[in-house]
Amino acid sequence: MIYVDADACPVKDEVERVGTRHGTRIFIVSNGGLRPSQNPLVETVIVPEGPDVADMWIADRATTGDVVITGDIPLASKCVAAGARVLKHNGEALTEANIGNVLATRDLMADLRAADPFRQGGGKPFSKADRSRFLDALEREMQRIKRENK
Repeated sequence: MIYVDADACPVKDEVERVGTRHGTRIFIVSNGGLRPSQNPLVETVIVPEGPDVADMWIADRATTGDVVITGDIPLASKCVAAGARVLKHNGEALTEANIGNVLATRDLMADLRAADPFRQGGGKPFSKADRSRFLDALEREMQRIKRENK
């Protein structure tokens, strides 16, 4: 299965395209505001309002053999611990080998932003190259899962 943390996710269409090609069930999880897909493999899950409710829904279900698409590092950490494969929107894989460093960097940056009110704002905008890297990474993960399940 593929779980998508859909709030502010720029690659929902790409996930649907790759997941459909592989015949994989896809859960698009958000707290609302999304148009449901007509694709029978895609289930739109609307969770109640509240902090991290969508994240908790995904973390409670993702397991070995699943792919999770998220930019939320604490959610990614929980999913990696559960054995799921995790991809960020730019195609970067979050794994047991790197999630500790990514989580520590996230926490450090949050502390720096809190200490300096002028250090706000995000990184670079999402690009065509990011989208292409994501598509390639998701395809590789789907192929890897198929090979492992033979």
